[in-house]
Amino acid sequence: MPSYYYLRRNRKRGRIVDGLRRLREQLAAELPPRSLDDTVRIATWNIREFDSPAYGPRVDDAYFFIAEIVSRFDLVAIQEVRRDLTALDTLRRHLGPRWRYLVTDTTEGNPGNDERLAFLYDTRKVTFTGLAGELILPDMPDGDGNLVPVRQIARTPFTAGFQSGWVKLQLATVHIVYGESTANSPARAAEVAALAQFLADRSREQGSTSGSLVLLGDFNIFKRSDTTMGALEAAGWRVPDELQRLPSGSNVPRDKFYDQIAVLPQAHQFQPTGAAGVFDFYKSVFRLEDRDAYAADMGPALERTSRGEPRDDAGKTRYYKTYWRTFQMSDHLPMWIDIRADYAEDYLAGLRPAPAEEGLGPAAPPA
Repeated sequence: MPSYYYLRRNRKRGRIVDGLRRLREQLAAELPPRSLDDTVRIATWNIREFDSPAYGPRVDDAYFFIAEIVSRFDLVAIQEVRRDLTALDTLRRHLGPRWRYLVTDTTEGNPGNDERLAFLYDTRKVTFTGLAGELILPDMPDGDGNLVPVRQIARTPFTAGFQSGWVKLQLATVHIVYGESTANSPARAAEVAALAQFLADRSREQGSTSGSLVLLGDFNIFKRSDTTMGALEAAGWRVPDELQRLPSGSNVPRDKFYDQIAVLPQAHQFQPTGAAGVFDFYKSVFRLEDRDAYAADMGPALERTSRGEPRDDAGKTRYYKTYWRTFQMSDHLPMWIDIRADYAEDYLAGLRPAPAEEGLGPAAPPA
């Protein structure tokens, strides 16, 4: 569980404690208990502009709530970490000393949006293997056989190797460009297709360390029938059945399938246990009925628009629901899946010698 050390002297601790108790109850009801040896829980979460002052700084409540959620996972890919790492450091501090993170540098230029990608992991369950890097697409030959520089992914993907129990995995996390506000944005589809094919080809190279490669993050996929999802599948990637069966998406309205966790068929150490889901924390914290409790934190923006026009009650609720609280928590919900981590029985069964190898010879024929 996370550390509550910083809660004791917090002036808003009554409000935070109430939220934490509701959140803990929901987490206990919707997520199975974490196993020390049998399984490892992998998650992906786009934490909106972590951290940006766009709608004011995050209140203390948000850090406690985000830490409570992250603590129920073992290994988490985080998107939209910003240049200033104060927010990520604060989250790790709330999680406690056993948690570590790996993070990229920011991607420069407007498309990069000053963002980093990160992995957070619980060192009691997960070990960093030493493999890490930002992915750069190779130059491609033109019709005359000359190598031509390709257009790189706007926000450079991040890959790293981890081990939990018997399982070794290489994770690659992405934040695909949004592009046009349509289901089949050409820029979005092009990035997914290029990255998916590059990683699939890399995994098949001789001596590759990518046999159990997991691709996860924010793909900005609107629907499972989009060309963006088709590009992922065309390169050989598949989303586990447990996640495909989820009836609704990972954005807050639950109508978009932005976030995905996908594997290649040869990912022999990625065996789901059947437990998977998307966790909707707004059932417990920053609820609509909590709006007035945060009125002072929202300040004058709750009362008036940026143009100085007064908001009616419906406008206040819309501002709180759609904007302010999503910059406190996120406009994405965390997606998670449990996979098998204990292969001891398989290993021992493979070591069991045949009777002839034990010097016993063949069994005697029946009398």
